[in-house]
Amino acid sequence: MLMPDWMDPEFLLNWLGDWALWGTLLVIFIECGVLFPILPGDSLLFAVGLFIAKGTIDVPLWLACVLLTVAAFLGNVSGYYIGRVLGTSLFTNPNAKFLKPKYIVQTHEFFERYGPRALVLARFVPIVRTFITIVAGAGKMDPKKFFLWTGIGAVLWAPGITLLGHALGNVEFIHQHLESALILLVLVSLIPMGVEIVLARRRKKKAAGDGASDGAAKHAAPKHAATKD
Repeated sequence: MLMPDWMDPEFLLNWLGDWALWGTLLVIFIECGVLFPILPGDSLLFAVGLFIAKGTIDVPLWLACVLLTVAAFLGNVSGYYIGRVLGTSLFTNPNAKFLKPKYIVQTHEFFERYGPRALVLARFVPIVRTFITIVAGAGKMDPKKFFLWTGIGAVLWAPGITLLGHALGNVEFIHQHLESALILLVLVSLIPMGVEIVLARRRKKKAAGDGASDGAAKHAAPKHAATKD
């Protein structure tokens, strides 16, 4: 791949050998909330499913899915409490690449706009899935609500992509074009957020149109009343 070897999931899994699944669990845990977002999350899950289908990773598929879900959930929980304990002290440098103070305000607005499902959508967006949990903690999001929705996201994300890799694991074309397949996977992972952004813009436009209509109606009302008198 056109990236460092440690970002190539196929190289990484082969290098880990018998520890492939356990190494993957660690990578997923770190990427999901421990301030290190540049890791091959989606592509690594896909490759794990593919390696299980090939028999290279000798672990039952169901067990891998359970363990990966737990790793993804615990990673987010760790990120949440990092943000909750350290609070806004993480967001003091306006020139920082990631932890900018404005992210606190933007995340509050993000949650207000999309509700708790923001945690589910963010699962499928690289980098965002790391920092949204930290910002949620810094913003003091209700823990019960956070655990529920981040759990739903973990269940949909980790097993979902792993099962996709497993389903395509015996397709020869995928093996021959694995790099292209992994790049395509990353692009596809951006679709849910893209769809949500489009829908949000439509809702905003509709709300603005309704507001303009209501305003016009209010201004028109006195004129009708004056004519009647």
